[in-house]
Formats: sequence, structure tokens, C-alpha cells
Amino acid sequence: MTESVRTTTLDSGLRVVTEVMPQVESVSCGIWIGAGARHEPADMNGVSHLLEHMIFKGTDRRSAQDIADEIEAVGGYINAWTSREATAFFCKVLKGDMPLAVDILADIVQHSRFDDAELARERDVILQEIGQTLDTPDDVIFDHFQNAAYPDQAIGRPVLGSPDIVAKFPRDQLDGYHKAVYSARRAVVAAAGNMDHDVFVALVADQFSALADAAMTEPEAALYRGGDYREERELEQLHLLLGFRSASQRDDDYFAAMLHSTILGGGMSSRLFQEVREKRGLVYSVSSHNTAYADTGLYGIYAGTGAQQAADLVPIVLDQLTELAGGPSTAELDRAKAQFRAGLLMSQESTGARCEQLAHQMLVYGRPLPQSEVLQKIDTVDVAAIARFGAKLLDSPVTSAALGPTANLETYDVMSGRLSA
Repeated sequence: MTESVRTTTLDSGLRVVTEVMPQVESVSCGIWIGAGARHEPADMNGVSHLLEHMIFKGTDRRSAQDIADEIEAVGGYINAWTSREATAFFCKVLKGDMPLAVDILADIVQHSRFDDAELARERDVILQEIGQTLDTPDDVIFDHFQNAAYPDQAIGRPVLGSPDIVAKFPRDQLDGYHKAVYSARRAVVAAAGNMDHDVFVALVADQFSALADAAMTEPEAALYRGGDYREERELEQLHLLLGFRSASQRDDDYFAAMLHSTILGGGMSSRLFQEVREKRGLVYSVSSHNTAYADTGLYGIYAGTGAQQAADLVPIVLDQLTELAGGPSTAELDRAKAQFRAGLLMSQESTGARCEQLAHQMLVYGRPLPQSEVLQKIDTVDVAAIARFGAKLLDSPVTSAALGPTANLETYDVMSGRLSA
């Protein structure tokens, strides 16, 4: 860890991490809560996302309009997001406005009123958001894919939640969930930019004194199972995802998984882009990704293709996956490492990206990871490590999700048989 990165744990258990970037004029700061959709009971699916929305709807000191007016009056920016494992609220302001940003964040996260009228309106907003996602096939297919990989589990359910649950969600349950999960020991407050660590810590200690002292509970362990989801829909394109069990964030294979995904489908030079799009013209869009969680990982390959091209697409994709299990070329691996290094180093120039990286590392590893350590882990991944990881992928059950004209898509059993042959 460089001298510019420092951490402090307050008596409440709240962790504070900062990186001083004196060359910039801004500060990005926020609070990350280690709870998301996978921490929800089945009958409360969507509560984390609903709570994220309601946090902005007013406190005893500020109305929803006041929150927006105050931050934008200084040219600042405020936003939030919810994932399966975390919820984040963050601001970016000029360096002199850091105290205002901390005050607003602390106020909304700790003192939101959850007004009944606001809750009714926001339920409708989220139902519109869910409806928009359902009408966007290249969005909703990822929810079906997740559920097929992790059926009947919190980690497999959608972050936005079920419309039936969201439409009726009561205020008392929302308030109870807020008290249960928005606790000091589950949270990280992070900042990056032109600021002083000790000054920031003092602000946080003063402003975040009302966070709950609730006991931390771990979510149910994820069990990757794999499976098949198909929905015939009248669309111009078939939206297809193929997936496999992958490395978790703490797995020794994590960086091999990231590089494997880059080689297979991480850019215009990747195997899938060149073989499926450039040489054969079977798709407009094709890519691979590795989503890592605390205790599991999900490797996915996405393609959007025409109804007639679907029959040819899957065998080629699976052939490329099988070939990569034999190991990449040295040139491919070097190119993937260069892409990763460049992305990491470029992100260091953004206060927002750096703030989020620090918070994420504190939630996952309990400490900020020095840039040199991350780069060293990338450098140690060799051709044999990529081959080993590729072989592990093929040992796991396949997950398939398809939405659109599915008539020419081969069956799940045929797909699975290609990989076991």
C-alpha cells in the first residue's frame, strides 16, 4: 500500500479508506454497504434496490428536492447502485465541498424518513424500471441466465425484484431491513481525491455516528447448478448466454479467469470476435465476461444472432472454448495482460474509479490492494494457468439462456454433449 492510501477503523467498526490525489481538484466519496440482493429473503426480493431508491426521498432535514438542489448547487454529482452483494451511495464534488458531500451522504443513509406517499410513488417508478428491463431482451436475458445458474437461491434472483413483491412492499419491512443491514460493521466509507485523510476521518466519525450496531449475518452459500432457460419471443435477434461455474473473488484462479475471458471474448482481437463475427458474420455482438462473487463465480458468453444463424453459432463458440482449454498463445496472453494493465492504470486517473476500487477491496479482502500487488498477480498468470482454468470451466455443468427465435438453437443436452465428448 502506498503512503497515499490510508485506512482507519472507528470504534463503531466502520472502516474508512482514502487515497490522496493532490494533482486533482475534486473528491469522490461514498459509503458502500456489504449487502445486496443475495442477502434478501425470497419474500423480500427487491428490497435492497427499493431501499436504495428510498434513501434519496427525504430526511428530517432535507426533502428529496433539497438533496438534489444542495449537491448540484456546488456543481456536484450524487448517485447510487445496488448489486447482488453490495449497495453504494457516492458523490463527486470539488475539494472544498467535501464536508457538504459527507453531510448529505450521512444524512440520507442514516436518517431517511421512508414517507408513505414517497414509497407509493417510488414503487411505481421501480415497476416502470422492471417493465423497461423486461422489454429489453439484451438486459432481461442476464436475469434469466443468473437464475438458471443458481436456481431457487437468493443469488439467482433479480436485483430489481419481483413486480408482485415490489408493488406491495410495506414501509415497516423496509424500515426493518434498513436497520438490520445498514450497520457500521458492514459498511466502508471511501474517498479519493484532493483531501486529507485525518480531516476526512474526523468528518466521518462525526457524521456517521448513528449507523446501526446490528450483528452481521452471512448470506446462504451459493451453489452453482447450471441449467437451461428458453423463451420463444417474436424478435429479430436471438439473445443467447452460455455459462459455467467460475472463480470467486478470493479464488487463486480469479486473475486467470479474468485473462481467460479477455482472450476468449474481451475485445475486437479476441477469439470469439474474430472467429464468429469477422470471419463468419454470424453476429453483430459477441463477448465473454467473468462475474466473481465472494464465494462463487459465473463465466458467461453472450451473443446476439439471427434465427437462421443460431444453429451454426453454438458449435463454433463451444469449439473456441474447448480449444482455449488447450492454452492460449504467448501473444494472446501478453495482449490480454496489456489490456488489463492499461485498464487498471487508466482507472487510477479517475477519483470515482479509485474510490470505488478501494471500497470494493475493503469489502472483499478487508484491505486495499496495492497496485503493485495486483500487477504482480497478473504477471504470474502463465499459459498453463489459463489452460487449467479453461479445463475447469468445461468440467462444470453448462448454463444456457435464450430469448427470441429459438427454433434453430440446438438442445441443452446436445450442447452439454459437445463439451463432454
